[in-house]
Amino acid sequence: MTGNDVQVLELAQVDASMLGLVGGKAAGLGELVRAGFRVPDGFCLTTRAHVTGEIPEQEVLDAYRRLGADRVAVRSSATAEDLPDASFAGQQDTFLNVSGEQELLSAIRRCWDSLHSDRAVAYRDANEIGTDVHMAVVVQRMVDAKAAGVLFTANPLTGTRSEMVVDAAPGLGDVVVDGSVIADHYVLDGTPPRTDGCLDHEQLDALRDAGARVQESFGSPQDIEWAIDRDGELWLLQSRAITTLFPLPPRTDDLRVYFEMGHMQGMLRPFTPAGMSAMTHGAKLWMDSAGLSGGAFGDAMGIVPVGGRLFMDFSDLLRNKRFRSRMPQVMEVYGPRNVEIVQRLLTDPRFAPTSSGMPFPVAPLLKKGIVVVPKAKFELIRTLIAPDAARERAFRATEKLKRQARAPEFANSQQRLRFAEEVQRDFMTASEVIWPLFIGILLGQLPKSLLKGVATTSELDTVLGGLPHNVTTEMDLALWRLTTGLDDEARELLRSTPPAELTDRYRAGELPDLGLDDFLARYGHRAPAEVDVGMPRWSEDPTQIFATIAGYLRITDPEQAPERRFEKAAARAEAMIDELFERARRKRPIRARLSRFLMRRARKLTGLRELGKFAWLYSLQAMREQLLLIGDDLSRRGLLERPADVLFLELDEIRAAVAGSDQSALATERKGRYDREVRRRAVPIAVLSDGTDLEATAPPAPAADGALVGLGASPGKVTGPARVVHDPATARIEPGEILVATTTDPGWTPLFMTAAGLVTETGSPMAHGPTVAREYGIPAVICVRDATTDITTGQIITVDATSGTVTPR
Repeated sequence: MTGNDVQVLELAQVDASMLGLVGGKAAGLGELVRAGFRVPDGFCLTTRAHVTGEIPEQEVLDAYRRLGADRVAVRSSATAEDLPDASFAGQQDTFLNVSGEQELLSAIRRCWDSLHSDRAVAYRDANEIGTDVHMAVVVQRMVDAKAAGVLFTANPLTGTRSEMVVDAAPGLGDVVVDGSVIADHYVLDGTPPRTDGCLDHEQLDALRDAGARVQESFGSPQDIEWAIDRDGELWLLQSRAITTLFPLPPRTDDLRVYFEMGHMQGMLRPFTPAGMSAMTHGAKLWMDSAGLSGGAFGDAMGIVPVGGRLFMDFSDLLRNKRFRSRMPQVMEVYGPRNVEIVQRLLTDPRFAPTSSGMPFPVAPLLKKGIVVVPKAKFELIRTLIAPDAARERAFRATEKLKRQARAPEFANSQQRLRFAEEVQRDFMTASEVIWPLFIGILLGQLPKSLLKGVATTSELDTVLGGLPHNVTTEMDLALWRLTTGLDDEARELLRSTPPAELTDRYRAGELPDLGLDDFLARYGHRAPAEVDVGMPRWSEDPTQIFATIAGYLRITDPEQAPERRFEKAAARAEAMIDELFERARRKRPIRARLSRFLMRRARKLTGLRELGKFAWLYSLQAMREQLLLIGDDLSRRGLLERPADVLFLELDEIRAAVAGSDQSALATERKGRYDREVRRRAVPIAVLSDGTDLEATAPPAPAADGALVGLGASPGKVTGPARVVHDPATARIEPGEILVATTTDPGWTPLFMTAAGLVTETGSPMAHGPTVAREYGIPAVICVRDATTDITTGQIITVDATSGTVTPR
């Protein structure tokens, strides 16, 4: 009776295992009936009928007559509807108060037709849902509703799991769902709710109790449609997962706060499980080497994966009497949005100080300090005296790390895994790289205090423009030089051929010699989202490189050539040093000379800022290579379905698989979860352990004249058309366009060569994107909330780094 040929089923016969036959809505209703909830009687016309294209009229009308042939609701139930990651809310049609046999058959036909409406097709495309979708139809007896609406068992705006939200209106609930009325709004948070609307305390209590039971039954927060009839009975009309909630952090005994830190590395997409495991493992190696394990950041720099993203737990620092007052200053490097949240948390009684001790273990730090402090003085002195020699030592050390990351031939997967787990260790103690880098950053910051009241932040940022010796800048310029060296035939080939096709031809050895081999030999270990070992390197997939070259080929104005722009930024920097020296010399001659000395030293060393990550990536590339070889071995042994599935396991799970444990089901489930999270566009910058998005609970910041407010990170002002980019791999920026993105990392910076300006939703002035933007001399405003949704491609915007605003026209 429940086989694939059945065309009509009573709702009481339906369960979640029949999703392909009855669609998401009917499956949810069937589960509600089975769990004992009050659901209007009804039946489902299955997808089998939709596949045939014919309505089995007699079966449908017989089922309708069993309902009493009275008024019914006819609702779509597509196989891609009411899913955990795609609700399809309102995308297909519903018809209420349908009465009569012919009207019922017509409503069913119109439900079928709505599967192919423009809005439904666009929604499937946006959620990367294929074309193999079929429509079932639910027919239910109408409830004579006194009031109806929607219940969310978690707050969908703030993410708070301890709150339920009710929207209600008199009569039928469709006016609430379609937004055609201003509904009564109730937040059920444990305090007495307001009752000046259409619901009283008793009704709200019944909704809260039903919501809690439905959520427990389905195992996740639910979006529930409901109605209360004229006799006061509560009916449930639909239940589906709330698809927009950001995943909860790991369960804890107390309230914790986590700040998203992946954006500092250009990582707002989720890490693969192997990538997050590698990041955590590297953090543990560093914490051990620094003597910081066991303190406020635990053993792994406070890293807590949430929704596959890299968050850090700052709870203990906020509750520490000695340290909490410094937290706003500490958070400045992460941007003003984070600072504002920390300032609010300092007044939150839930984060009142509870400890007064040191937030880190004292004995290991003192022991480490005995060695590090004299070493720091020595490195500072010799670097100030001979910055060129320090820089050369850093580059030599980087080449050494590259050699050390080359894996020998291994006999088995156990040896490969052991190498993968240890390959980061050399970088964590690579002082010849770290000391010049750190001192260069320090020298770039010291003039801010020495020239306070003399120089503006924008002027000091100009001093750090066009910095030499930056490996990321050199990478981008190397790609530009490769482009300018192409002959006419190669230029036409690269301009007219899709990047993905060029990649296929390159792998097959069918392209002429473009000089790409040399470029990839030097920079092929890089990529967008490159700190995740799960992401392909450019040496594996150079599609983005071909797309970028195509953009470079469109540059016709010599003044817009990247080399010329870099030269002009460097010239402005040198001129600004002289100007600030002359300005300061009249009032503070000693400070003026010291500042000029430091600024010139900074220009020799601060470009090393990118070198640390560049060197680290060699070990991550080597780790990726070994994991893929392990995956190939596990796949051949039948312990994984595909070699690349190894990237959806953590290191401990890979070790178990190498020992013989079948991890295929876990890897497949993880990949599905990862694919869903990849499609998520908005990621909170700070969450509580109960799921609350702390920025969503803040009052909106005022913006003058429609301007979007952020933080100026690279000086200048520019007006031009916006180009909103979510994935740099296939993006192309036309000369003069302003790049608008959620975040950026070095893998994005080739796009900067043609961009006239940069706008990001997250970031820090010290992050990779703003740093490179300064070096190219393009204005940048970062930390602009919702920039990628409030700004559209082609819209003319003005980016003003001085005021930290982005003004759309």
